[in-house]
Amino acid sequence: MKPETADSRHVWHPFTQHNEYETSILIGSARGVWLHDARGRRYLDGVSSLWTNLHGHRHPRIDSAIRRQLGRVAHTTLLGAGNPPSALLAERLANIAPGDMSRVFYSDSGSTAVEAALKIAYQYWRNRGVRGKKRFLSLREGYHGDTLGAVSVGGIEMFHERFADLLFPGYRAPTPHAYRCPIPPRDHTPEECAAHCAEAARRTLKKHHREIAGFILEPRVQGAAGMLVQPPGYLERIQEIHEEFPDVLLIADEVATGFGRTGKMFASEWGGLEPDMVCLAKGITGGYLPLAATLTTERIFRAFRGDYETRTFFHGHTYTGNPLACAAALASLDIFKRERVLARMQLKIRYLAQRLAPLHEHPHVGEIRQCGFMVGIELVRDRETREEFPIKERVGHRVCLAARKKGVLIRPLGNVVVLNPPLATEKKEMDRLVYAAGWGVKRVLGEPSPAGI
Repeated sequence: MKPETADSRHVWHPFTQHNEYETSILIGSARGVWLHDARGRRYLDGVSSLWTNLHGHRHPRIDSAIRRQLGRVAHTTLLGAGNPPSALLAERLANIAPGDMSRVFYSDSGSTAVEAALKIAYQYWRNRGVRGKKRFLSLREGYHGDTLGAVSVGGIEMFHERFADLLFPGYRAPTPHAYRCPIPPRDHTPEECAAHCAEAARRTLKKHHREIAGFILEPRVQGAAGMLVQPPGYLERIQEIHEEFPDVLLIADEVATGFGRTGKMFASEWGGLEPDMVCLAKGITGGYLPLAATLTTERIFRAFRGDYETRTFFHGHTYTGNPLACAAALASLDIFKRERVLARMQLKIRYLAQRLAPLHEHPHVGEIRQCGFMVGIELVRDRETREEFPIKERVGHRVCLAARKKGVLIRPLGNVVVLNPPLATEKKEMDRLVYAAGWGVKRVLGEPSPAGI
């Protein structure tokens, strides 16, 4: 059976409606920021293979690190044993992460990193003898993964509503999204929106902090909500609130925003956020292998020392701390230092903003949100009223399909077209990326493309 046929008959693709899915692209190889399908066609990896790839595919340093580790051992359990790559990676992550992190609990994906954080927070208070802390505070449009605990603190109706009967209850704070600020009246400045939304979170904590174990949020950018960039001042206010309520653990979900995506190593740095826990995944291995980590302070870790039956954290995964994945992650961190990735990104971030600017002229582009390499182009039916396209029209989906004809793979989030290329993307490749997105808007919406695209 040909791979295309096997894919069509046997693979159940995530977030995919198979009534409209036809196998047209099977990626057979890749190099740098380019993907090659089985028929030899080339596509720019405009979403970093789901926001994971940092330094390009087949980077020689990561390739070599995996080969070296493969010559030693591919996997051993972390239950009652250890391995050098996971130990060395834990040390480096603790040293560079925001806040005062000292301990690393490994798992396999962003969802599992969040799931571990929620369970750690809940058990932490029980181990401390504090009862009644069974709830979490999160943002209304938050997205923290697809496992049931992560969904319980999520807030994207399309993804989460149908599982409502399976979820535990919690509290929600408004998302600081100035373009559609949830706090009336809706014509706030970004700074006002940040202040009002942060104050709403503070009021919830003031009223319910005795039953809230933790406050989880994606710092700076809420990716799956449509690349919502939090206004200036919001994270600083959240840090102030965190200091006001030390009996609520602050969990920074940096699964999507970590490892340079926003122009800083971690998005928490934008507002001086000092969380009690940090969730990492996606770019942690440079986009090579599944790996996730939940980082905690030593204070949290110490609460789990003691009697085996009552204080042990009974949670774990078969491939926890996989040596191959940890070796890839160590190599990726080496690349950040040796190739001055963050410093070199700054000019590219400004260039990307310049190339995106003409898209603002398009009558169906409501807002372009950018933080680092994370970009969301929101398409609207009416720019004056900010009226949205009905989701059934699949406008974002159709724009992304059109961009494929120009050799670029991108994905939508509803009416938001997402661009999130590898950090290794150069200017000429950004030109191709933005051109394809603009051409897709023109093709689908039948409007003149803005000048310069």
